[in-house]
Amino acid sequence: MSLEVTKTDKKLFASVIIPLALPETYTWEIPKHLQALARVGVRVEVQLRNKKFAGIIKEIFPNAPQAFKPKEIINVLDENPLVHKKQLQLWSWIAQYYMCSDGEVMQAAVPSNLKLTGESILVWNDDSEIDIEETTILSDEEYVVAEALEIKKELRISEVQQLLEANHVYPVIKKLIDKNICFVWEALKEKYKPKKEIYIQLHSNYHSEKALEALLNNWSKAPKQLELLLAYLHYIKTEGEVTQAKLLKKANASAAQLKGLIDKNILIATKQNVDRIKSLPKQVNIDFTLSQAQQIAFNDLQNQLQNINVALLHGVTASGKTQVYIKLIEQYLQQGKQVLYMLPEIALTSQIIRRIEKHFGGYIAIYHSKFNSNERVEIWNKVKSNEIKVVLGARSSLFLPFADLGLIIVDEEHDASYKQQEPAPRYHARDAAIYYANLFKANNTIAKVILGSATPSVETYYNAISGKYGLVELNERYSNVSMPTIQLIDIKKVAMEAQLKSQEENKKQYQATEKIALSSDLLNEIAIALQNKKQIILFQNRRGYSPYMICKTCGWIPNCNHCDVTLTFHKSKNKLSCHYCGTQYPVINTCAACGSHDFVQKNFGTEKIEELLTEHFPDAKIARMDYDSVKGKNAHDTLIKLFEQQRIDILVGTQMVVKGLDFEHVNLVCIVDADGILNFTDFRVNERAFQLMEQVSGRAGRKNGEGKVLIQVSNILHPVLNFVQEHSYKNFYNYELNARKLYQYPPYFRLIKITFKHKESYIAEQAAHIMIKGLQGNLKLYLHGPAQPVVDRIRNMYLWEILIKLPKDTTLIQHAKMAIQQQIAIIHNTKNLRSVIILPDVDPV
Repeated sequence: MSLEVTKTDKKLFASVIIPLALPETYTWEIPKHLQALARVGVRVEVQLRNKKFAGIIKEIFPNAPQAFKPKEIINVLDENPLVHKKQLQLWSWIAQYYMCSDGEVMQAAVPSNLKLTGESILVWNDDSEIDIEETTILSDEEYVVAEALEIKKELRISEVQQLLEANHVYPVIKKLIDKNICFVWEALKEKYKPKKEIYIQLHSNYHSEKALEALLNNWSKAPKQLELLLAYLHYIKTEGEVTQAKLLKKANASAAQLKGLIDKNILIATKQNVDRIKSLPKQVNIDFTLSQAQQIAFNDLQNQLQNINVALLHGVTASGKTQVYIKLIEQYLQQGKQVLYMLPEIALTSQIIRRIEKHFGGYIAIYHSKFNSNERVEIWNKVKSNEIKVVLGARSSLFLPFADLGLIIVDEEHDASYKQQEPAPRYHARDAAIYYANLFKANNTIAKVILGSATPSVETYYNAISGKYGLVELNERYSNVSMPTIQLIDIKKVAMEAQLKSQEENKKQYQATEKIALSSDLLNEIAIALQNKKQIILFQNRRGYSPYMICKTCGWIPNCNHCDVTLTFHKSKNKLSCHYCGTQYPVINTCAACGSHDFVQKNFGTEKIEELLTEHFPDAKIARMDYDSVKGKNAHDTLIKLFEQQRIDILVGTQMVVKGLDFEHVNLVCIVDADGILNFTDFRVNERAFQLMEQVSGRAGRKNGEGKVLIQVSNILHPVLNFVQEHSYKNFYNYELNARKLYQYPPYFRLIKITFKHKESYIAEQAAHIMIKGLQGNLKLYLHGPAQPVVDRIRNMYLWEILIKLPKDTTLIQHAKMAIQQQIAIIHNTKNLRSVIILPDVDPV
């Protein structure tokens, strides 16, 4: 039982979450002098073995642990809790459900600058028997440090580095410790520092108009200072306050002239804390009305959310789901509630933030991993104080300390980016959001969750159809704009025609196949769109220039030294790159197997498509949006703005260009290689392919209904393509559901994947077989594997996997998780298997 405590004569203990992957939360004793300060959610200073940590109190209780004698908490670091109890409940649920530790959740949840770090301090040993003035056992460097220590008693490592004018000081420190002259102490250091700016104010002597008038009338010397003073007086009349930097720039004055006014006690310079992220004035300005279909959906959502806590808004692409969200946000703001608007990708955030800022001004803030640590702390504090009402963010925004959360919107809920992969916790933000909303209860109501998508995940739609969630559908585009037409281009037929033409012209076959990336039909449609002053998006889910190179003589393909994958050629860098570990290699010109110098580049990535387009359309403005071309906090937003302003004609990109972005003038979208989407070895392959292609097609003709989508594909009879052409999610869903039930996949079964990693394949395999053997019994029917994945070595670690398919039986699932944890402990207590990394992943995507 958690307690809010006051000082008492009884012993009290606290379970404290520290940023380590401990299987259980460790317990410390709360000393009597700290009991009045200790509360659930505050940071405390604790020591585990010889290292200090800043942990967070999870629970306070009167009973001492039986198995060990706990150490005392050293200090309480906060007056008020850093995290709310609801956050700690969310952390515990994530740790339990996704089979990780509270410490791992804390690492993901708390901004790094709120996690105090240990700093080593050298402390003078008063019991040392060495007289440093007389001894001859110290080197010159040791003597300099020892002398400073004797005087100051404590030195930080950075101070030792300054004394010795060197960075590598640890050998010197070690020798001083060995000689008993000093010892090392770990101190916790606060990393967050408020941003400060110098503000200029008028001295109190001149606050009265009479005194100020006398000053100006009697001014005789220093005309430049007078100009500066007059500029200041003008500025504060219009702006109210002014920083030193702005004043000097506006007045075209020097720092020396300002110093003169300060020395004369006319102006005062003061340092003030300022926000790193500037916000707009707080205002609500809804300047649109919902269409009839949107209004029906809005009303239906409101009605359903009175009786159920989660609802799916299933609206076709360009149906205006965002406007429905805006109306709902307005409603919750009027109630004084906070709203979390979650998006899967940072690329989406920049466009939507501008749209929502227009309506809600300074009420909203954006939160994602591209912000620096200090910026994230400031947003954290403003959300906690209820100053920020609406947060737009990626999955990490779920961990913010909301004070009064009323609504969570999970837009593009189907997107796999909501699932954290590495490191733990491997949580799904959509599912965690649903649990988190249930913790906010006020006046017999619970915070509501809206899941939005044109292509919902099969599990979400199943829950909606079965009545677990509400379901609201928007089946028409805004203003009754028609859905885009979809044309399939048989790339196999195109290749055969190109090959015949090549043979006729007596050219090498591979020269013809290079140009299959852009068929003649596709090029003709692009030309027509450009003539009509329309914009074009080309989607290719591979970055780089060429996914692999192959020796024409013997077929050898360059692979990464650390991963079992081929190397991708990046022409802009003139490097071969591994897309798994990031290692880069020089371009290979000689075959390692046969010594031949004759290589051919196979397949194509976004770089090559961009190059081919430039050759065919030299006058068009072409840009590329992928991981390589878009880096930095504002890079996505800059490129999106250029495309919105029609300063780019053709945009080539990976998934970044298709996820929910809204461009008015795009009427042609091309999927360059649909085979790469349809041929993955994953049970979700059809779902992902349908979602991607339907989302891509949704970028075309959003305003005028003249959209067209071209899909280049080899297998034109693939059933998913028919569903995409019909824009029929329901037909796809019914088709997919039958296969899921037959082969025991979600939504009928729950999955747990266990991955084993080791630098030796046979050791990882051995650990996997021990796990399988240990899970026999109640789980025997549900075990599959062990087997190696398609890519079986990454970063020099070999991988083996076990898949467990469990019926939807809560007791059985909990039993399976406990059994897995027990087997992990057994494996790690086996001498030759201790170094095996075992990663359980609940509900893998």
